[in-house]
Amino acid sequence: MTNHDDGHDHDHSRTFQPDHAEPTSEGARVGLALRELLIEAGHYTAEEEQQVIAAMQGASPDDGGAIAARAWVDPAYKKRLLENGAAAIRELGYELEPYEFTVMENDDQTHNVIVCTLCSCYPRSLLGMSPAWYKSASYRSRVVREPRNVLAEFGVQLTDDVDVRVHDSTAELRYMVLPQRPPGTDDWPEERLAAIVTRDSLIGTQRELQI
Repeated sequence: MTNHDDGHDHDHSRTFQPDHAEPTSEGARVGLALRELLIEAGHYTAEEEQQVIAAMQGASPDDGGAIAARAWVDPAYKKRLLENGAAAIRELGYELEPYEFTVMENDDQTHNVIVCTLCSCYPRSLLGMSPAWYKSASYRSRVVREPRNVLAEFGVQLTDDVDVRVHDSTAELRYMVLPQRPPGTDDWPEERLAAIVTRDSLIGTQRELQI
């Protein structure tokens, strides 16, 4: 689902950062029981589970930075990335199976931001763990209704001529934002470009990259 900014300009305090309920002990027990049932039913093995966990633990926003930098320096790769994100990141050795993966590009007229309104779907196997505020009920509800206000609380000030697009992740589909390449970096090598890409810029809660 893609929503466009509805023009709300109410003043709100930034409440979503601490709004992240911790799981209860009962919930943890239910999760453990569900895991055991899934393994017993043959949906996956304990070894496969550990492999996935290890991959997630090794993932970080640095991976997204490498993808963004390659897109900045290689127009043909950028075209493939925007047309078929999963296939393009596979070229660089990353894998998001079984999820679909869509990359949305920021430009002078467009700013993209990612959310999961139902839970907290996030490309963890590529970018690592999501920030606590991304999972909060406040962020998940407010960024859809009033994206400009939420972005302003992150320090992203957008003029009226910039279209804000909110992309809602699902159980099958993950998103990533391709930030704009900063001016003055035309002669930078790919590794240096990758180093300036941040987690928040890949989510869309940061627009300008520091160089």
